[in-house]
Amino acid sequence: MQIKPQAKYLKDYQAPSHEVTRLELTFDLHPTKTKVKAKAHYIANCGTTSLVLDGVGLTLLSINVNGQPFEHFECQEQHLQLSNLPNEFELEIETEISPKTNTSLEGLYLSGGAYCTQCEAEGFRKITYFLDRPDVLTIYTVTVIGEQSMPCLLSNGNQVESGQLDDGRHFAKWHDPFKKPSYLFALVAGDFDKLEDMFVTCSGRKVNLVLFVDKGNLAKAPHAMASLKRAMKWDESRFKLEYDLDIYMIVAVDFFNMGAMENKGLNVFNSACVLANQQTATDRDYHTIESIVGHEYFHNWTGNRVTCRDWFQLSLKEGLTVFRDQEFSSDLGSRGLNRIDAVMAMRTHQFAEDAGPMAHPIRPNKVIEMNNFYTVTVYNKGAEVIRMMHTLLGEENFQKGMQLYFERHDGQAVTCDDFVAAMQDASQTNLSQFKLWYEQVGTPTLTVATEFDDISATYTCTFTQKNAQNDPVQSPLHIPFAIELLDKNGHALALKVNGKTTSKIIDVTHPEQSITFEQIPEQPVAVLLEDFSAPVIVNYDYKLSELVHIIAHASSDYARWEATQQAFKLEVLEGVKQYNAHGTISLSCELVDTFNALLCKRQGDLALLAELIRVPSFDTLSSEFECIPVDALNTCIVQFELDIATRLANPLKQTYESCEEKGEMSHKAVSARALKNVCLYYLAMVCDEKILSWIQSQLDCDNMTLKLGALKAVFNAQLPCSEPSMAVFDSQWRHDLLVMDKWFALQATQKSDQAIANIKNLYEHPCFDKSNPNRVRALVGSFARGNAVQFHRLDGQGYRLLGDLLVELNAINPQNASRMLTPFMSWKRYDKARQKLMKEQLERLSKLTDLSGDLYEKVDKALN
Repeated sequence: MQIKPQAKYLKDYQAPSHEVTRLELTFDLHPTKTKVKAKAHYIANCGTTSLVLDGVGLTLLSINVNGQPFEHFECQEQHLQLSNLPNEFELEIETEISPKTNTSLEGLYLSGGAYCTQCEAEGFRKITYFLDRPDVLTIYTVTVIGEQSMPCLLSNGNQVESGQLDDGRHFAKWHDPFKKPSYLFALVAGDFDKLEDMFVTCSGRKVNLVLFVDKGNLAKAPHAMASLKRAMKWDESRFKLEYDLDIYMIVAVDFFNMGAMENKGLNVFNSACVLANQQTATDRDYHTIESIVGHEYFHNWTGNRVTCRDWFQLSLKEGLTVFRDQEFSSDLGSRGLNRIDAVMAMRTHQFAEDAGPMAHPIRPNKVIEMNNFYTVTVYNKGAEVIRMMHTLLGEENFQKGMQLYFERHDGQAVTCDDFVAAMQDASQTNLSQFKLWYEQVGTPTLTVATEFDDISATYTCTFTQKNAQNDPVQSPLHIPFAIELLDKNGHALALKVNGKTTSKIIDVTHPEQSITFEQIPEQPVAVLLEDFSAPVIVNYDYKLSELVHIIAHASSDYARWEATQQAFKLEVLEGVKQYNAHGTISLSCELVDTFNALLCKRQGDLALLAELIRVPSFDTLSSEFECIPVDALNTCIVQFELDIATRLANPLKQTYESCEEKGEMSHKAVSARALKNVCLYYLAMVCDEKILSWIQSQLDCDNMTLKLGALKAVFNAQLPCSEPSMAVFDSQWRHDLLVMDKWFALQATQKSDQAIANIKNLYEHPCFDKSNPNRVRALVGSFARGNAVQFHRLDGQGYRLLGDLLVELNAINPQNASRMLTPFMSWKRYDKARQKLMKEQLERLSKLTDLSGDLYEKVDKALN
C-alpha cells in the first residue's frame, strides 16, 4: 500500500538547526555519472550534535567531516542523517547523479544536449545532500568541469577563474558574493550562440549582459535583450534599485517546467519566453517576453536579495514581483490593456481556484507538495493584494515602504508580516485589518445598493461585504473600492461628501456601510470597482442600458471593457433561458448597435476596440453559473459570434480596411493588427471573395501575428482552405518547435467530432514530444482549457484523453502532470453525467500505485 504524503504546516515552522557560512560545489559533468562534491562549513544553532540533510535520488560516494572519513550517518529515502557532530565543522559530501535520465526537469538534467538546473522549490536536493530550504542562506563558489564540446560552463555570480585541464577538458569557477538559498542555485553547460551587450547603471557601473540561445536562434534574441535593458532602467527609475553583479546572464532552454527562473545573475528561461522575431512570434509573444524578462530581473531584489523565510511565504516574492512586472508593462505600454490582461487571469483562473478544492490563502497554512502552490492565487491574487496596498498608501508612501523593507531585510529570509510592517511603519498607516487578506480564502462578495434622492440631490451607495463560505476569516476585510459617477451626457461628476471633494476610493471596512455623495443633480450611472480596485465579486443589478452608457463614456479603458463583459454575461443568462425554452438564441439589438457605433467611430486605442467586441471565453462566462450549462453556453458563444459577423459585416469590413500597420512594432501598429485579426475572425464566418483575398494575403505575409490570425479565422470557420492552409503551415515551420506549438494549440481547438482522434494522431507528429512541457501544454493543455465543445463531450472521450496523458506524465514529469490536472478540479460544477465521467478519471489516478506527491495532493482534494 502506498504511503500517503504528509502535510506540512506553517504553524510548525522551526528555524534551521545549522548555519552554513559557505558552500563550495564542484561538478564533474557526465550524462549518466555526474559527480558532485559539496564542501560546506556548518555551525550548529542550538548546540545539536545531529544534522538532517535533504536528498532525493542520489548515489552517495563519500562523507568527510573536518577532512576525515565519517561513519556516523544513516541514508534514508529522502534524507541523510548525521550524528555525533561537533558544534562547528566542515562537511564534504560526494554524490553521483544521472542528468540524462532525470525527466522530472528538477535538479540537474539534460535539455537538448545542454546541462541545466531547476532548483525552485525543492530541486537542489536532487543534486546533493543539503539543508534545502529557503531560510538557509550562504555564499556559493562553484566549479564546473566539462568537455570542450561545451564551451559555456555557467553558474551564479561572477566568473573568477577558468582554464584547461590535463585530460583535455576545461573548467570555469564562479563566485557569488551575495548570500542566497539553495533554490536560487543555477548551473548551465552547453554550446550556445551568444548575444552580448552592456548596461551602465545609475551609479556608473558597467554590467555585461549575455543572452545564451541554441545554435541558429541568435536572430530571435534581440527583443529579450532590449527588454532586459528596459527593465534595468525602469527599476532604477521607479524603485531606485540598481543591479549588483558584474554580469547578468539569461539562458534559453527548450525543456523547462516553468516560464523562467530568477537564479541570481543566471536566469534560466523556457525558450518560449525568450525567442522572438516577427516571422516566428506574435505581438502577444513580444509582450509576454518583455513582461517575463522584467519579472525575473525584478526578482533580483524582491526575491533574491530579500527572500522567503519558508515556502508558505511564497507570495512575499511572487505577488510583489508580479505587481512590479505589471507596473513595468503598464508604464511602458497601455495601462488599460495591461489591467485587462491581469483581471482576465483573475476572473477566469483565480476565481475558479478560489471556488474549488485547491482554494488557499495567498499565504497557505498547509502544504503537501510545494510545487502545487505556484498558483494564480499566490501570484496573481498576491499581486492584487500588493496593488490594494499601493492604492491605500499612494505611490510616495509605497516607495518609502519599499526602501524601509530593503534597509531592514537585505540579505535575509523574511515573512509577509515583515513586508507589511515596513509598509505600515514607513507610511504611518494602520494595516492591521488589511493584513487579513493574507489569511482569507475564497473570493469575497460585495453587494452594492444605490439610491438617488432628487430632492436632496444625493446619491447613496450601501456596501455589504460577505466572505466566501470556505473562508476561515469571517471578519470584514479592508477593501479599497473605486467608483466613478457619470451623468446622462457621459461626464464624470465631482464626488463630494460632507461638503468636501473626496477621492474616488472608498474604504470599505465594515460588514455594511454607506456613503452619500452630495450635489448630484440627476440619476447617475455608477462605474463600480473601477480598474478592479480589489479582487472581489460585485453584485449589482446593472441594466443593459447602463452598461452601454459606461462602454461609451467611462474615463477608464478597463471600465469600458468590464462593462462589455457584464453586458455579455447578461446576454448569456438570457440566451441560456432562450435555449432551454425554445432553442433559439440571438444577441440583443442594443448591444449590436453599441458595437456598430464603436466600429464606426474607431476612436482611441484600436487594441482596446478589439477587446471590446470580442465575445468572452467559455471559462469566463461559465463563472456566472453554479452548475455550468455546457451545451447551452457553447451554443450561446457560437451564436453570439455569428450574430456579430452577420449583423456587423459591413462595419467590420470597413474597420479591417482602415487598419494600417505596415509591419512595425509600434503600439499603433500592434493595435491595428489586433483589430484586423478580430475583424477577420468574424468575417471568415460570412466569407466572400474579398474577405477570402484578405485571408490569403495574411496567410502569405511574413508577420506571424497576421499569419496566425488568418489561420485561426479559417480554422474556426472551417472554410475549404482550412486543411490546405494548416498543411502548408506544418510543412513551412516544422524546423521551429516554438512556432509548431502555435499550430498544435490551434489543432486542439477543432470543434468537430474528429478532434480526439486528431490529437491522438498528432502524438505521432515528429515535432511532438510528451516529455516536453511546451508541447504537452500546447496540444493537450489547449484542448482541455480551450475546447469546451469536445473536452466536455458526453461520451467522456475528452476526459479520457486527458486522464490517459496524466497517467503517463505522472511517471515522466509529475510537476507538469499536476498543472495539467487543473480542468478536472472543478468537476463538481457540471451536470451529473459529466461529474460522473470526470470523477472516474480522478479515481483512476488515485488508484495508481506510483502516484506522485504532486498529483496525490490535488487528486485527493478534488475527490474529498
